[in-house]
Amino acid sequence: MSRPKSGAVIFARDLPKVARFYEVLLSMRLVERQPGHIVLESDDVQLVVHSMPAAARSAAGAASASTPPARRTEVPVKLFFAVDSLAATRDAAVALGGGLSPAQREWEARGFRACDGYDPEGNIVQFREIAE
Repeated sequence: MSRPKSGAVIFARDLPKVARFYEVLLSMRLVERQPGHIVLESDDVQLVVHSMPAAARSAAGAASASTPPARRTEVPVKLFFAVDSLAATRDAAVALGGGLSPAQREWEARGFRACDGYDPEGNIVQFREIAE
């Protein structure tokens, strides 16, 4: 029996919108859809997008109510994901309700090129492509 995949849980006010953002940008497969959560998976990682508990909704409301959403920068964790192209991801992220910083804010390290972005609810996410 193989080990379970590594992954993350993201809490969302708008479960379908946030799940769709990650599903499309990261070319993930829909594994499970339940009333309170959606499970997405790639060959490398599993992502569970879970409905935000009621107690946390008011604190998160301001960030997700604006367009574009206010970025949630005061959190102790930032997820990062590999993509084929930062440029293509930048375009797709906007269409899906999120965004990436401009290309001028990209940086390189250890064989990858990275850029921070945000999902439809303002969660900061870093995207990485292979550096050329």
